[in-house]
Amino acid sequence: MLNKYARAFFTRVLTPFAAFLIRRGVSPDTVTLLGTAGVVAGALVFYPRGEFFWGTVVITLFVFSDLVDGNMARQLGRSSRWGAFLDSTLDRVADSAIFGGLALWYAGGGDDNALCAVSIFCLASGQVVSYTKARGESIGLPVAVNGLVERAERLVISLVAAGFAGLHKFGVPGIQYLLPVALWIVAAGSLVTLIQRVVTVRRESAEADAAAAAQEETAS
Repeated sequence: MLNKYARAFFTRVLTPFAAFLIRRGVSPDTVTLLGTAGVVAGALVFYPRGEFFWGTVVITLFVFSDLVDGNMARQLGRSSRWGAFLDSTLDRVADSAIFGGLALWYAGGGDDNALCAVSIFCLASGQVVSYTKARGESIGLPVAVNGLVERAERLVISLVAAGFAGLHKFGVPGIQYLLPVALWIVAAGSLVTLIQRVVTVRRESAEADAAAAAQEETAS
């Protein structure tokens, strides 16, 4: 849902900025690299110290590069396999930094091994969810399912909760509990999504194998 509606909205909003960067001679790949570097820095500098509000502000500013670089490529007519590969690969790096930063906090100053484990599960499950779709498509299957919690949902839930949780340091009472709740939601949603995709790939592969077998029988 977020991919369908929010992405379309922000793409329209960011189109003038993308055009501005093009006029300044900035390439889409440069935006991709700088955006990822900003997300990684925001996550690994602020989150392990428990600075969730400012970390989320920095991360959010750079997360939008994921929309800007694609917008620039379309305006330039340069959409390419390399650009898609680079963008997808660095998305995984950025996601890992976010949940890795949270895990470092709970392993250190946050002093909560259970939430450290949940953060690591969110990190790992996010990578596997993406892999299942990519692997299924690589063997010729459509993988016609998105699932309950995709990357956009994982990021929005986690970043919004982290940002609000950071307000605890500004004197807002009780709000720090939003982040643990969000992490459990993301973990559960990622597990459901993983199961949905595995089940879909199993069904589609069985259908493809049956179709191939039927063609061989017809040919013979």
